[in-house]
Amino acid sequence: MSQPGKILLQTTIPTVIDDWHIGRFSLLRDYLAGLRDMTGAPLFEVTARDRDPPGAPDSVMSQLDTSSFDEMWLFAVDTGDGLTEADCAAISRFRQRGGGLLVTRDHMDLGCSVCTLGGVGAAHFFHSKNPEPDPARRRIDDTATRGILWPNYHSGANGDFQHIEVSAPLHPVLTDPDSPHGAVNCLPAHPHEGAVGKPADDPSARVIATGRSTVSGAVFNLAVAFEPSADGGPAIAQSTFHHFADYNWNPQLGAPSFVTEPPGDALAHSPEAQRSIERYVRNVALWLAGWPVDTAVAE
Repeated sequence: MSQPGKILLQTTIPTVIDDWHIGRFSLLRDYLAGLRDMTGAPLFEVTARDRDPPGAPDSVMSQLDTSSFDEMWLFAVDTGDGLTEADCAAISRFRQRGGGLLVTRDHMDLGCSVCTLGGVGAAHFFHSKNPEPDPARRRIDDTATRGILWPNYHSGANGDFQHIEVSAPLHPVLTDPDSPHGAVNCLPAHPHEGAVGKPADDPSARVIATGRSTVSGAVFNLAVAFEPSADGGPAIAQSTFHHFADYNWNPQLGAPSFVTEPPGDALAHSPEAQRSIERYVRNVALWLAGWPVDTAVAE
């Protein structure tokens, strides 16, 4: 690549210290910004920001389609008002022009403003908006945190990791030649993940990875990939932003005060799980940029 790709890491809330502001994704930002090609040049320029105050179009997201960004990772951490109509329209046009898009949220209705996004929004299921198509799944999975309703799949404690099942055929973002099975096998755990699935009317989309609840044993979707097509660039719908948050990679970095579940420390003691998670992040960044995931990266 003659020029580094440009990545926007973006939340759907203004900067609120006691919340999931963009500063709580600093390890992800630093990892992406630290990726180098074999000449030592950076693969990506990374911009990380929170949205402008709500009630008006965001100055960046509402102009995304005319920006120089190649991909956006959208962390939907709002309770319903995180995206305006103008923001959604520009994000949809951004993908239509070939931009890469990762959209992630969390349990219940957290991040439900993404429902109005074209294409990828339909892959996100919430409690009061666009619920899971199967009524049998509209029930509580995480029974410990009683204030959180479905969807809330329990994959483990924050700070632990979960083993994932790769859906065939193996998608490029899950390839890992350094793994015994040739595939990414771990993601961070979280007590109450949200729900994603393939939109019924979108042939470009498919589920690429699933997890299993440590409480009920229920299988749930972790990621849905949208292949690039004439309709738009590559995209991923992810079940929870906690797969990318500092607190889940290293609980010692802290969380908002409303997080009450005791964290684990399994990820800190598993270099292989850490490596697998970093490989997934690297693959996603390359794939969303339209580059081969086997692009040589300096170690």
